[in-house]
Amino acid sequence: MWIQILLIAAVIAIGAVFMRRTGADSHLAIRRLLYGGFVLVAIVSILFPQWLTWVANLVGVGRGTDLLLYALVVIFMVFVYTQSRRNAAQQRSLTLLARKLALLQASQDPQDGARRAAPDDGQPED
Repeated sequence: MWIQILLIAAVIAIGAVFMRRTGADSHLAIRRLLYGGFVLVAIVSILFPQWLTWVANLVGVGRGTDLLLYALVVIFMVFVYTQSRRNAAQQRSLTLLARKLALLQASQDPQDGARRAAPDDGQPED
């Protein structure tokens, strides 16, 4: 019984951390609903483990633990996909930003850019 209380407290604490606002989250409402649903299903599964086995048998899986493993594999794959898409978008944004910065610096003062690019020979500048 005490392990159930500990697991439920951990699920609620981790769920609260995931649902807090981090600033520029897109689709925040959908994420909060999904996290809330996950927390609810996790709590029900902890309190009534036979429920998960019943759901597993309903969808054609032998045991509830197998269904849980399959669901976690799918969730992990979705996570990896979304992270790779986010990383690619950030790389594109960073590349565009670096290009704009380079063009801006080059267009401001060509003499100043050439002076900065020249190797330092130890002589003081004018």
